[in-house]
Amino acid sequence: MSAADTTTPAKVPPTRPSPPPPAPPGRPRPKRTSAGTPWLLLAPCLLILLLVMGYPLVRLVTLSFQKFGQSQLWGFQPAENIGLDNFTGVLDDGEFWQVVVRTIVFAAGCVILTMVLGMLIALLLQRVSGWVKTLVNIALVASWGMPVIVATTVFKWLFDSDYGILNAVLSKLPGVDLIGHNWFASGPQGLAVIMLLVIWGAVPFVVITLSAGLTQVPAELEEAARLDGAGSWGVFRYVTLPILKPIIVMLTTLSVIWDMGVFPQVFVMRGGHPEPEFQLLTTYSYDRAFVVNDYGQGSAIALITVLLLLGVVAVYMRQMLKIGEVE
Repeated sequence: MSAADTTTPAKVPPTRPSPPPPAPPGRPRPKRTSAGTPWLLLAPCLLILLLVMGYPLVRLVTLSFQKFGQSQLWGFQPAENIGLDNFTGVLDDGEFWQVVVRTIVFAAGCVILTMVLGMLIALLLQRVSGWVKTLVNIALVASWGMPVIVATTVFKWLFDSDYGILNAVLSKLPGVDLIGHNWFASGPQGLAVIMLLVIWGAVPFVVITLSAGLTQVPAELEEAARLDGAGSWGVFRYVTLPILKPIIVMLTTLSVIWDMGVFPQVFVMRGGHPEPEFQLLTTYSYDRAFVVNDYGQGSAIALITVLLLLGVVAVYMRQMLKIGEVE
């Protein structure tokens, strides 16, 4: 054996693994906001609402449990706490329930017609040329921006029995004679006119909002529905309507609240003295407080109206929560 064969090979030390390359810089993680930040941002708005609405609401609740008339208003007698007597007196009055039913029917008619007409006009605006859409939007914004008192005065002139242009135009139709016809001789006809006035002022907001919502409906979904054999009604029912559901729920709830609180249209149209067949909850509360001078019972009626509207708001919040869970 040679010397070269007897030499032991040298051991090679193991190599250390190279460190991994540094990770590429990613997006910075968003900082978590504290739970009190949203309330801090809402604080100015909540403070203003508390100052503007807090005292009137507390005063309304206080008066509803008191006997408060002209003597108490002028300080000749102190206000007397009478518990629930104002509420029992209102709830036991048959005229009050007639007013409640009339208000619900009036508001329901206004809301349904407003939403149907608003949806039809919004769908129509999607199928007209650009300049027509611009003209219609200008007309909608102009009618929406008109003050309620001005719009009520215009409608009062349109339906006037002696000088109203509507009677003159309709009388030109064959077999129609409405010269001198008084639209406010009966409650249903007069409330129908006031309903038209309310709808005329509410439709522009609904149309503009629904038109904005229709721009968010994916065109590929509508095209896929048509390829599956759906007609125009099928596309609207199964594609457009579900996407617009949150907007429709919001608009319907707001319309109910606004139409339940209609006051200047009825008050001005009837010259400041609405007849019993024209009374709604708002005007009925006003008459009890400032015509009969029973401020306690008027406050009780107003508080009952607020509770009814809170029920509508509760239904709205429940529907919105359901929509949020589905999404």
